[in-house]
Amino acid sequence: MKKIVNGVLMDMTAEEIAAKEALIKEWNDEAPQREAIENDRASGKQKLKDLGLTDAEIKALTGA
Repeated sequence: MKKIVNGVLMDMTAEEIAAKEALIKEWNDEAPQREAIENDRASGKQKLKDLGLTDAEIKALTGA
């Protein structure tokens, strides 16, 4: 793998590659959790709309 340092393309060390691969694995392992949070957020917003709240009221309550 390559990296850019001060505008120069350089090879990554074995340690840097391992660290990057660990971060990528962690990110991918957490994907279902991030998706569940987003689904819960959308579900909650829809429930508030079903109760008759406007988008402006929902945003005022939730900040989103």
